[in-house]
Amino acid sequence: MSSTLYRHGVVHSPADPFAEALLVEDGTVAWMGSDDTADGLVAGVDEVVELDGALVAPAFVDAHVHLLETALASAGLDLTAENGVRGLGDVLDAVARVAAARAPGDRRPVHGTGWDEGTWPEGRPPTAAELDAAGQGLPVYLARVDVHSAVVSGALADLAGLRGLPGWSDDGRVVGAAHHAARDVALAVADDEREAAYRSALAQAAAAGIAAVHEQSAPHVDTRAGLRRLLAMTADPASALPLVVGYRAEACVTVDDARALLADVPGLTGIGGDLNVDGSLGSRTAALRHPYADAPGVTGTLHLTAEQIANHVTAVTRAGSHAAFHVIGDRALDELLLGLRAAADVEGTAAIAAAGHRVEHAEMVDAHSLAQIVLLGLRLSVQPAFDAAWGGPDGMYARRVGPGRAAAMNPFADLAAAGVPLALGSDAPVTPLDPWAGVRAAAAHHEPDQRISVRAAFRAATRGGWRLAGLDHTGAGELRVGAPAHLAVWRAEHLVVQASRTSAWSADARAGSPLLPDLSPDAPAPRCLRTVRAGVVLHDALG
Repeated sequence: MSSTLYRHGVVHSPADPFAEALLVEDGTVAWMGSDDTADGLVAGVDEVVELDGALVAPAFVDAHVHLLETALASAGLDLTAENGVRGLGDVLDAVARVAAARAPGDRRPVHGTGWDEGTWPEGRPPTAAELDAAGQGLPVYLARVDVHSAVVSGALADLAGLRGLPGWSDDGRVVGAAHHAARDVALAVADDEREAAYRSALAQAAAAGIAAVHEQSAPHVDTRAGLRRLLAMTADPASALPLVVGYRAEACVTVDDARALLADVPGLTGIGGDLNVDGSLGSRTAALRHPYADAPGVTGTLHLTAEQIANHVTAVTRAGSHAAFHVIGDRALDELLLGLRAAADVEGTAAIAAAGHRVEHAEMVDAHSLAQIVLLGLRLSVQPAFDAAWGGPDGMYARRVGPGRAAAMNPFADLAAAGVPLALGSDAPVTPLDPWAGVRAAAAHHEPDQRISVRAAFRAATRGGWRLAGLDHTGAGELRVGAPAHLAVWRAEHLVVQASRTSAWSADARAGSPLLPDLSPDAPAPRCLRTVRAGVVLHDALG
């Protein structure tokens, strides 16, 4: 049995809002209390961590990630505005630099992620011909920031057989089936490279204070074998890796389909996740009730019908699991709810609600849809960083659907007030593995009426992830005696100079509530000093 005593800090715990110290024994929180008492425990523990005023809080859970794509995006071209890519020329220059540095005969695809033409002077992405010239004939795959469309070189189009597939455009832009085929080529890696990529992405998560991630695996994203490997390599905390909670997006028609998938991927939590009902607003593939404001006549694409949704939900419910669906547009949400109501007509509303089915994103929820979400017991994995990146009167959402419709998007406060279980995710690599940014974004929504408190957002980013995975019964997501020791230690450097503990941390609610870092707009983000899963250290920067 190993033991670690954390003392002289601040412990975020509703069970003891004034705790200054915490003892972990054999992966479990064994005690919390005052420094005076902690001083008497020092002689009997294996490790003493001097917090020096740092915060000990429940570790984060990122409820929507794509680990392989996250790792490959980190290793490839960063085409985001934050990296200085401000137009078409910057993209072509980046591709040209890679091509010039390649050894003769190295024909691996050039991989890039994150471009957004919306604010570029040219207002368009590069064409296949331009990528062929810049890339000196190499296969080039450049994913848009939402990863629901891409542009490819002619060489990659030939390699992947894209011409003539649904979603192929002669200018090299790909969506739908053509995009999936392009990804198959761009994301193809050897087994040893795949595992290294997983470990790289999980290390990024651990460094951000994340002790568990919900991997949204799908045939167009990764293989079943890859998901099996991820689940096996992270199942034991002794792996010193964040836990991977696995979802696999394969549509089921019968309960036998669902049972076969569960048997083939041991440890699978849910069937779905990136089971796409539609696409994305940035790529204009999200299914809308009314046309896009900047593309008259275009309403996006439905990938699943209500009948297919009903079959899937019925099959998964009978198999004893839960389903999950990617939904962005209001028309897609209408179709999802129609399918769920049809499943409820067969299985009973109580059975559907008890299963804990979930919706990923759900960015356009009106009052009628919200009432059905509550009735059907749906749980939502939401991405506040989307609002931070694309919300507001001048953001991409307003350009795509108009300011009025955009103002009603991502209604976090309405969802929370209705009692809908919420978890926060990044959808990495779409937005970074940065859970504090997600918490901050939920509390600073572009529409003040849809802001939730820092405390509520933090709970959704911690305990909420365990709840959506059906694992909150373990006590995970809270620091209290008997709960698993999934925790992170944080330093808020900009507050170190404060004279007292109460002035160095901001209480999000009444006096006596658990304390959280100051997340006001000008405050620097907290810095992760240590991440722990069930007592095992995943990331350590305490030295």
